[in-house]
Amino acid sequence: MDIKLAVLIDGDNIPSAYVKEMMEEIAKYGNPTIKRIYGDWTKPNLNKWKSLLLENAITPIQQYGYTTGKNATDSAMIIDAMDILYSEKVDGFCLVSSDSDFTRLATRLREAGMKVYGIGEKKTPNPFIVACDKFIYIEILKNLTEDSTLEPTTKSSNSKNNYDTITQKEIKLIATTIDDVADDDGWAFLGDVGSLLQKKQPNFDSRNYGFQKLTPLINSIPAFEIDSREDTRGRMKLIYVRIKEVKPKSRKR
Repeated sequence: MDIKLAVLIDGDNIPSAYVKEMMEEIAKYGNPTIKRIYGDWTKPNLNKWKSLLLENAITPIQQYGYTTGKNATDSAMIIDAMDILYSEKVDGFCLVSSDSDFTRLATRLREAGMKVYGIGEKKTPNPFIVACDKFIYIEILKNLTEDSTLEPTTKSSNSKNNYDTITQKEIKLIATTIDDVADDDGWAFLGDVGSLLQKKQPNFDSRNYGFQKLTPLINSIPAFEIDSREDTRGRMKLIYVRIKEVKPKSRKR
């Protein structure tokens, strides 16, 4: 059964492009029963959003900027989030913004037992990212839209399509996570690895590196090996991964 989500969008801080793809992404994690976008709709910078609201059943919330230099939109969104929390109508929240001002809100919602998903641009400050259970970069949704058939496997195609190149830092993160959940033989169930990776680093997403799933990403890294096994009923394949053993080099005589 899908969890009920409240989707709250910071209209002043998120571009209107690819809103359809963003809503499709949110639907993967639950049923968005509340969808609201906040901003001063008298300003021309929000005009692009207006035609998209009816198409995606998003309710606009008007918030005037009462004081110069102060973001009234943030305050309205935070107050609404707390009202929704206390109404007990949802099981989780999706906060769509690249603004670190929502860091404390995300933390408070999680303290209340809510699942919190964040969506924002890559410029989003790290404190807000790590305050969420999962954080998705909106640029990745753009990449997938621009070329839905793309399956990059090389660094050159990654850079061409604005994907990140996986570094030793990420490889070490994957390796330590495999080690954390591995059995005595060093094999770890990939599902457990993926879940723990998400807890350690909420913005870890194989799509950031040009791969639709975690399996092909890990399979592209020479340091790891993958094993596909049937479950006890023989009905489905289970993927296991481990760190390859480094064989000592033989000495020349």
